[in-house]
Formats: sequence, structure tokens, C-alpha cells
Amino acid sequence: MKSIFLRQALLFLFFISCSLSSSLLLAKTFTFTAIPDQDQTRLKQRFNQVAKYLETELNVQVQYIPVKSYSAAITAFRNDQVQLAWFGGLSGVQARRLVPGSKAIAQGEEDQFFKTYIIANTQTGLIKAQTLPTNTAKLTFSFGAKGSTSGRLMPEYYLQKHYGDLSKNIFKRIGFSGDHSRTIALVQSGAYDLGAVNYKVWEQELANNSIDLNNIDVIWESPNYPDYQWTIRGDTDKYWGSGFSNKVQLALLSIIDPVLLNAFPRTKFVQAKSEDYKVILDTAKSIGLID
Repeated sequence: MKSIFLRQALLFLFFISCSLSSSLLLAKTFTFTAIPDQDQTRLKQRFNQVAKYLETELNVQVQYIPVKSYSAAITAFRNDQVQLAWFGGLSGVQARRLVPGSKAIAQGEEDQFFKTYIIANTQTGLIKAQTLPTNTAKLTFSFGAKGSTSGRLMPEYYLQKHYGDLSKNIFKRIGFSGDHSRTIALVQSGAYDLGAVNYKVWEQELANNSIDLNNIDVIWESPNYPDYQWTIRGDTDKYWGSGFSNKVQLALLSIIDPVLLNAFPRTKFVQAKSEDYKVILDTAKSIGLID
């Protein structure tokens, strides 16, 4: 009789153990974030799709965690609140410097040859040219977020290179909109005369009929530079198992769903290395955004 009770007790403990193990497994969630470079509604739609895709490919729970600023994305990555992030060139460099061993693993095909558009309200009378306008003392200018590569770092660099002075001394007034969609809206409304935007966001807004070319247009485009990339923490394999980082990279490189790609918008994802972004680090140092 005792042996029967003992056997039943052991079976009960076994099932409890299995149940707890399953619960713990379900509670373990791979998390990622992205810089808030445009309208939050579009970002949630895009990255919730990515989360569903990664869940299928990685066979783990995956969650997208939205943030309100570029610095918040970097902080979440540094504090291990997220293990993966879709960063811009500058924010990726900053994040990888804070988390030893972290690395860039994938980028859009277009991110190898990215560029900034300088846009202008048509009331300024400015038209597209090979060089930036000469008479800027009476003009106002809006950057995007302060931590943006295409909306702050690179346009600031090219403005300084062209005019030989800081942007705050070049224009009557400068501002920071926070994201590219907002920059377009501000310049289109006439709140600012000029602005610097991510060329991909411009093309997407144009395709969505959110831009009236009677009120706003591109007047200058920058040379190419590397920009957005997926960056993963260096300790990911420690918590998720050997080779998990490679599995994440392969999943990202294997995205072929046109709906998902168009949401970025990118034609495909290709392999990236942290070394690809040395030019971004050097540029940030040269204009004092990074020590």
C-alpha cells in the first residue's frame, strides 16, 4: 500500500514539475525594440508583424516593445530589457559601445547606400540643386530626432562642411521635430522653411499621398552613407542557447514576405557587420556628437 502511495506521490510531483517547466518556458520571451523614427501607429503595425514572423522562425515567444525616443531604445538595449533592436546608424553605434560583444547582424539592402533629403516649403522659392542654398540667414530649419542619423547627424555634418559653421549659426532658427514624418508635416505646413528627412520615409509618405508637392519638395540630397541595422546583444547566446544569435540573423536575412518588406520599406535584408558603421562613428566624433 505504501508503495502505491509513494508511486502516486512521485507521479504527482513529476506532473507538477512538467507544468512548472512549461510555464517557465512560456514566460521566457525574446524581446526587441526599434527607434521611433516615424508615426507610432505604423511602427506598431510593422514590428508586430516582425514579432509574429520571428516567433515562427525561432520557435520562441517574441515581443516588440515600443519606446518613445531614440535614447530610450538605447537604454532598453543597454539594460537588457530588449535583446535585439532596429537601430539607425548612430543609435546602433552608441548602443554597441555600451554593451560589450553586441554586434550588427543585418541591414536593408538600401541601408548600405542611404541618404538624407533636404526638403523645403515651396514658398521659399527654392528648387532642387546640386548644392545647398546660399542665403539662409532668414530661413528656419527642422532636424528630426536629436539622435537620428539621417535626420540629424549626417545633415549636421554636411551643413557644417558646406557653410563652415554650426547649424544654429547658419539659420534664423532650428528645431528638432522628433521623427521624420513630423519633419515633413512641419515643413509642408510652413512652420519651418527647410528640413532634413530620411529619404525612405519621404518616399513612403509620397506613396501614401501624404505629401502635396505644391507645398513641399526635395531641394538637395546627400551622398550615400550606411544607416539602419539590426543589432543583437553579445550575451544573447548565454541565455538562449549556443547559436541562437546566428538563428536570429538567418531569420532576418530570410524575410521574403513583400508585405513585411514593404512595411520598412526595404527590398530585402542583407548581412551587416559592426565595422560597416565606423564612418558613422568617425562622423559623430568629428562634429562632437560622440566623444
